[in-house]
Amino acid sequence: MRRVNEAVRQVLSEALGELKDPRIGFVTVTGVDTSSDLREAKVFVSVLGSEKHRARTLEGLAAAHGVLQARLGRELKMKRTPQLAFEYDPTVERGVRMSQLIDELTPED
Repeated sequence: MRRVNEAVRQVLSEALGELKDPRIGFVTVTGVDTSSDLREAKVFVSVLGSEKHRARTLEGLAAAHGVLQARLGRELKMKRTPQLAFEYDPTVERGVRMSQLIDELTPED
């Protein structure tokens, strides 16, 4: 399953850069969790920008799921193409915030 998740993540990362939807901003696919029967895949994304921008991007991704699913089917040739569901992944944002806090605590030389 790890190889399937990584393959799906890689194809989606490439495909997101080619989408023309103006709602979709700078998006990074941070992970994919595919069900064992390959019917569903949760796609975790990190979005650069405000909460409003994040919501618009997730709407755009939901609207483009058919195009992305078709691309997955063409490129991976799996027995089933999973139904995609996009979810926001806050781990990158938390990591940046933690780095900022650590930098504030570190004395300047």
